[in-house]
Amino acid sequence: MKIDLNSDMGEGFGRWRIADDDGLMDTVSSANIACGFHAGDYAIMDRTVQLAKEKGVGIGAHPGLPDLMGFGRRNMAVSDADMESMMCYQIGALQGIAARHGHRVTHVSYHAAFGNMANADEALALRLTRAIATLDRNLSVFCMPGQATERAAEKAGLRAQTLFLADRAYTTAGTLVPRGQPGAVIHDLAGVRARVKQFLQDGSVTTIDGARLPVRAQSILVHSDTPGSLELARAIRAEIEASGGMLTLPASFKGRGRRYP
Repeated sequence: MKIDLNSDMGEGFGRWRIADDDGLMDTVSSANIACGFHAGDYAIMDRTVQLAKEKGVGIGAHPGLPDLMGFGRRNMAVSDADMESMMCYQIGALQGIAARHGHRVTHVSYHAAFGNMANADEALALRLTRAIATLDRNLSVFCMPGQATERAAEKAGLRAQTLFLADRAYTTAGTLVPRGQPGAVIHDLAGVRARVKQFLQDGSVTTIDGARLPVRAQSILVHSDTPGSLELARAIRAEIEASGGMLTLPASFKGRGRRYP
């Protein structure tokens, strides 16, 4: 089995860093890079892209709402036109930095509230994916299976790369348990590894209510801001390899990178 291991990166600002991006780059096969709205800045983006290029890690834009104080996790009253423009602005910024380093942006992964707003509105979701297609029709869209963003990507003629979120609890409806609720974020090493093992073996996850939910995914995501994210990522990779699997870059990545494992 080949599967992508994915993490959000570059989510600091100025001198502040939120995770061990260097360590994560040695562990994952693809990274979603913050583009300066919910986190990140030009210097962090530049350094993160350069590191990804050196490590052979695929990169994607991680557009969010302009909410540094709330880390992009608060809904904002913005128009659909503004959502489209701010997304394209962020993707374009990362594409420019990537070109400077001879790397290429291969996917888009919405951050937090930005993604929630898209998934709550079919028309907005389609508008956003159509805008992505105008920038580069080879970009894939990372998303949870069965949600509006996946359907919109397919309608726009883009590839949808579905995700299994290893460190977040699921509801029986296939959505994430909202942050702030007990058990929403999972940072126990044994617990995360057991979830990944279950997913790899039979393509399912146990929901917060104890039900078994089928999950259709080509990538496993661990959030870099989850406490102990580097240890979690290493545990996930170890479980993938223990199950006879191997890491692979996202299907849309056509550049030259390192081989996995």
